[in-house]
Amino acid sequence: MTSRIPVTVLGATGVVGQRFVARLARHPLFELAHLAASERSAGRRYRDACAWRVTGAEPYGGLGERVLAPCDPAEAAGRIVFSALDADVARELEPEFARAGALVFSNASAWRMEPDVALLVPEVNPDHLELVAVQRARRQWKGAIVCNPNCTTAVLALALAPLHQAFGVQAVSMASLQATSGAGYPGVASLDILSNAIPFIRGEEEKVEAEANKLLGSLAGEVVRPAGFPVSAACHRVAVLDGHLLAVSVRLAGEPGPEAVREALEGWRGEPQRLGLPSAPPRPILVHELEDRPQPRLDVEALGGMAVHVGRVRPCPVLGVRFSALGHNLERGAAGGSVLNAELAQARGLV
Repeated sequence: MTSRIPVTVLGATGVVGQRFVARLARHPLFELAHLAASERSAGRRYRDACAWRVTGAEPYGGLGERVLAPCDPAEAAGRIVFSALDADVARELEPEFARAGALVFSNASAWRMEPDVALLVPEVNPDHLELVAVQRARRQWKGAIVCNPNCTTAVLALALAPLHQAFGVQAVSMASLQATSGAGYPGVASLDILSNAIPFIRGEEEKVEAEANKLLGSLAGEVVRPAGFPVSAACHRVAVLDGHLLAVSVRLAGEPGPEAVREALEGWRGEPQRLGLPSAPPRPILVHELEDRPQPRLDVEALGGMAVHVGRVRPCPVLGVRFSALGHNLERGAAGGSVLNAELAQARGLV
């Protein structure tokens, strides 16, 4: 039996870091060998440094007695690093690990839009991993940084990818209802979110509009050519624990009807499914027929939170077709998506 690959998690005490720990504790390919955190938490036992927030998973991934180390490349275990760092910290620290030879799979926004950094959803744009070689050559790094997108963008891109492939996306309008867990912990104050909805999430709309075009763009030599369609995003925070629900209207070339759109979504599979990667759901998109689905409480945990749910596919009098899309912001949109990125990189011989 092949031994598992040792990996490091940076920012292990936060909401996303805990999701990394829960996913990696018994991963068939990766061994969680090293937990790192801020100077405030370094040197403490994992169970003492964070309040565990992953429902249904073994507390602290069974690693409660593990002592947290500082975020130092010299102490990292193995050549794979999963980063749950905040963006400003990630901008400084992630390159240090990449220079030292690590493949850094980042959940932070700091490096996503750099031209030589792969912004990756494995079913959508697996060929963008070729930017790893470009990045290493340009920056003279032994390792590299690979990013997963903003959690809202991940859901939108997965729902759009089959349609862009089958018909061609020409324009998108999207309004999101985003879970409170997307703001981290302690996140939004209870007196702000209870019995309320907040129609502003700083930087979110700009991320969705830019990242969707990079993800669905085409790799041309050493650059990604953006897909080029306009995206109008309106993002809202609502009193839901996990799961981002999107109301999407899209203009498609050829003006296909709802039934053709459903067929394109239901039959679509990506490279992770063909390769049978451990974190890949057998069906990346689940199409619902009931008129009141998908719903976060009923659907978001299905298939380990790694599928995107689409329902209410129907005509749109403005753009042509509209639907609802739901995804788990902490799994497909964060830790799970990043782990799947690493699995694809390993399958392609980059590890």
